[in-house]
Amino acid sequence: MRVLVLYAHPVEDSFNAAVHATAVQTLREAGHDVDDCDLYAEGFSPILTREERIKYHDVPQNRGPVSSYVERLLAAEALVIVTPVWNFGFPAILKGFFDRVFLPGVSFRMEAGKVKPSLHNITRLVGLTTYGGTRMRAFLAGDPPRKIVTRVIRAVIKPFAPVTYLAHYDMNRCTPQTRAAHLVKVAAAMKAL
Repeated sequence: MRVLVLYAHPVEDSFNAAVHATAVQTLREAGHDVDDCDLYAEGFSPILTREERIKYHDVPQNRGPVSSYVERLLAAEALVIVTPVWNFGFPAILKGFFDRVFLPGVSFRMEAGKVKPSLHNITRLVGLTTYGGTRMRAFLAGDPPRKIVTRVIRAVIKPFAPVTYLAHYDMNRCTPQTRAAHLVKVAAAMKAL
């Protein structure tokens, strides 16, 4: 299976980096074709420019500035998102990826004024996240990142495609044991892809 791994963390020795490395290694060992997209390492610009917004609905010209990322997304059969959750949201670089790459004609199309999902090449979706706060704090805040993966992105991929959301909460008070246990869960989720 062709898997696009979207990774969004700027620090190479973070726990999120360990989650990313575990996911990529396990996927490759399982025989998957992995496109490892490290947004920070690739210098992805999250800024949706004025010109891009003006041409947003101009399919297929809207792809121009991000065409290589669009091609990678459309070539994937599975999408694995590896990211921290900061202030109950995604890092700006990942949010910018969604704003700039999940375009009309890519993740959805407009028909008679209605949005029609079209990212049906994605048959499996996984979110691997870390939170500084507890699960209860995330729940009380509405947990937007969980909803973005399990509802918003799920709505534009192949209907009824399996979705996994695996989070390590309370990173501010975690231990080596909780981190190691979480990496075991990450590996298991990647083997099950």
